[in-house]
Amino acid sequence: MSQLSNLKLVTTKKPMHQPAIVIRRNKLSGHLWEQIQLAKGQISGTPFVLMKFRSIKDAHTGVRKQVEVPKRIKPWWFQTEEGKVCVSIKYGRWIIELAKGKPSIQVDSAEELIKALEVVKVAVEAGDLDTQIEAASAGLRKGFKR
Repeated sequence: MSQLSNLKLVTTKKPMHQPAIVIRRNKLSGHLWEQIQLAKGQISGTPFVLMKFRSIKDAHTGVRKQVEVPKRIKPWWFQTEEGKVCVSIKYGRWIIELAKGKPSIQVDSAEELIKALEVVKVAVEAGDLDTQIEAASAGLRKGFKR
């Protein structure tokens, strides 16, 4: 019991449901992590491969089974005519406007691209882009309605 006396014990329980904005922040933060790892992989020359499970039906037996396949990750950045690198932050297929009328971040090199993505990731986790995430999420949901 002496080991437990060093810890701070509390009576709180895990919440049953998270607010929707927290779920959306975590989703965007996860996708930003993937983009950061993809950029680091391109700089170092090693491919970044993230695996996911896909359910397929066996042609011979007709039984469904889980198969691990590589996840396709498209880079969010592109090269401009001047040789600069621009990155747009995406939520689904929607591009998030970071400031009014400015959806892209321009950087000079791949190292600065990683730093910019990390800054955006911290801003998302702090809740600085909640209104933009809500707008993009509403636009995505609108596409699913008939």
